[in-house]
Amino acid sequence: MKKSHSATSYIKSQLPAICSIIFLLLLGVYFYLLAHPAEESSEFSSGYSLTYENAVVTEILSDNCEPEDKKEGTLRGHQELTALVETGPYAGNTYPISNLVGPLYGHRLSVGDYFIIGLSVYEEGQVYATVYEYDRAPAILILLGAFCLITVLVGGKTGAKSLIGLLITIAALLLILLPLLFAGWPTLPTTLLVCSWIACIVFLILSGWDKKTVCAILGTVAGMVFATLFALLAQALLRIDGYREEYAEPLMQLRHTGESLVGIRYLLVAGVMISALGAVMDVAMSISSAIREISLVGEKLTFKQLFFSGMNIGRDMVGTMTNTLILAIIGSGMMLIMYIASLNLPLRQFLSSPYLALEIVSSLSSSIGVILTVPLTAFISAILYAYTAKEEA
Repeated sequence: MKKSHSATSYIKSQLPAICSIIFLLLLGVYFYLLAHPAEESSEFSSGYSLTYENAVVTEILSDNCEPEDKKEGTLRGHQELTALVETGPYAGNTYPISNLVGPLYGHRLSVGDYFIIGLSVYEEGQVYATVYEYDRAPAILILLGAFCLITVLVGGKTGAKSLIGLLITIAALLLILLPLLFAGWPTLPTTLLVCSWIACIVFLILSGWDKKTVCAILGTVAGMVFATLFALLAQALLRIDGYREEYAEPLMQLRHTGESLVGIRYLLVAGVMISALGAVMDVAMSISSAIREISLVGEKLTFKQLFFSGMNIGRDMVGTMTNTLILAIIGSGMMLIMYIASLNLPLRQFLSSPYLALEIVSSLSSSIGVILTVPLTAFISAILYAYTAKEEA
């Protein structure tokens, strides 16, 4: 009876969070439907199609690959293979394939190796097969499984909740945000809306519905807004925007052909918002949780006491979190940094390069968002905990 009573009490206590999560999920479904409008099916009339399927190497007919760089172990050459298609309408068919191998492309294949095969089908029924890429899907699934297992073993129930939140985050970015941007929705408001939706549902899954969650959500949204404003200011001062990004040209071609309406100019700032979201959420929850614990100890504390306590805690987080963000951004662009360093540019030319400007906008704006999240969350939390009834531990 006691267990049943405690379970019922727990469900009642979590009912607001459950209802909020359901509402947010329904809202997410609504935006998904907006992002994926029903389209009338069109007949394929060009007489050509291209499909990618799984295949396995059954025989090596010839192989002249030789080491290009003995120190690095890279190869260059080509192979003549025979491959068996295992999926799709051409499963069971065997095709001869040429496989080009080089340091920057291709992968030397052996009998029994699985790869992705590209099948070009022409109107006359002729099928031309090419090696697209080595099949990395099984290895990726193994790594993801190991990640999930370690997260659950170390984090327990909270770790499992975090995985659910991560899955929802990835789904929201890939299935809602990107299609909406391709459909021509305004870049910055749409990105901020989706990021705020992610913060709300992730915090509710992790912590339920209470003052701490409300403070963390409000602090996250406020931090994201200030990161966006700083990124816009930096973009204007440096006279650089999304058109100077690496893949802006193919996106421009999609706009010109009418295949996409994506707004390219503010994609740089949208990237800042997404890259800063995780760190901003981390800081906001940490500050909110710390002020909650402080408010539960002893007599009711004043707004000033709670605010400065949150600021003191936040200052210790700012240095390491900012360092983490900047190092992560630099690390992701390591190849580009190595290339620029190899040019031995004069200092003035280096400081004026668009590559450096892009990194400055991205790293500094993300860091500003994290830094300002500390006082913003401390302020919101101090107000809520100082002027409302004290929570029970």
